[in-house]
Amino acid sequence: MNLPQFLILFRLILAPVIILLAYFMEEKASILIVILMFAGLFSDIFDGIIARKLNLSTEKLRRQDSQTDLIFWLSMGFATWMIRRDILSDKLLFIFILIGMEALCYLISFIKFKKETCTHAMLSKFWGITLIIAFTSLLGFNHAGFPFYLTLLIGFLAHIDVILIIFLLPNWQHDIPSFYHALEIRRGKPIKRHKLFNG
Repeated sequence: MNLPQFLILFRLILAPVIILLAYFMEEKASILIVILMFAGLFSDIFDGIIARKLNLSTEKLRRQDSQTDLIFWLSMGFATWMIRRDILSDKLLFIFILIGMEALCYLISFIKFKKETCTHAMLSKFWGITLIIAFTSLLGFNHAGFPFYLTLLIGFLAHIDVILIIFLLPNWQHDIPSFYHALEIRRGKPIKRHKLFNG
């Protein structure tokens, strides 16, 4: 196992740990879960950087990274729900819409390409930043408010972007920065992938 794979495995292991902490410790685990969330974030950042440095950024690794991200963020969502159900119960419709859009991305990709989506798009990365802020606000400060609604908005736009990417791509590819880049690929033009967004 190489270092990028270890970092991905570390993030995967964090997922059930986070859920178990929320289930057994509830409120007492909130700060610890925030700390583990940031540990997962740094593992996500560095697995891409190290993979590129070591020339290990293969399709298989990118797919492992993408699916681990999904599991990790779902675990954060479940854990936050268990701890902050009181302030999230009236926002379930918005949460279900986002989950439904995520499922739709996968469904469309499987129907078209027989593979899961693995775009690592720029807007999706920005959504990840807003998720960090929203979960920190919810777990650390017992507050939803603007951070929560911002991540809903960015999440909605990010999923629309991914759906457009899937529709526009002539064949399955990973690491597509945006639907505009997918359109350029469809037109037969080469695209530039900035290293900052290819990790």
